[in-house]
Amino acid sequence: MRIVIQRVSQASVKVDSVIVGRIEQGLMVLVGIENADTLEDAEWLSKKICNLRIFDDEEGVMNKSLVDIDGNILAISQFTLQAKTKKGNRPSYIPAAKPDVAIPLYNSFVSCLEKEAGKKVQTGKFGAEMKVSLINDGPVTIIIDSKNKE
Repeated sequence: MRIVIQRVSQASVKVDSVIVGRIEQGLMVLVGIENADTLEDAEWLSKKICNLRIFDDEEGVMNKSLVDIDGNILAISQFTLQAKTKKGNRPSYIPAAKPDVAIPLYNSFVSCLEKEAGKKVQTGKFGAEMKVSLINDGPVTIIIDSKNKE
């Protein structure tokens, strides 16, 4: 699984002009699932996301986690994170998991996030055309791939 985390002061996602997910302070997480991903990847990433110390403490140092600040999460599926761009100018999405594999794993990932964060996670709609709005706080943007754990 490949994810992009953005620390936000607010974020939302619309499907057909209707807001389906919205958060205030927290993390927006874009999630790309590939064929080789497993529940172990989802569990590892969930723990990593919720415990990353990327929020400011009282002295302005990034020393607090999402859990420490009781922040929120907006998780949005994004198969294009699995794009391969090595050859030519048209990205290949062959490594991206098909919906029959990706949807259950995405749902499990969201459940893992909820368990780690101790609260409901907001989401987009898997496979839908979505419009995402956010205010990146910092800006802070981090990319993590579960295939690079070590």
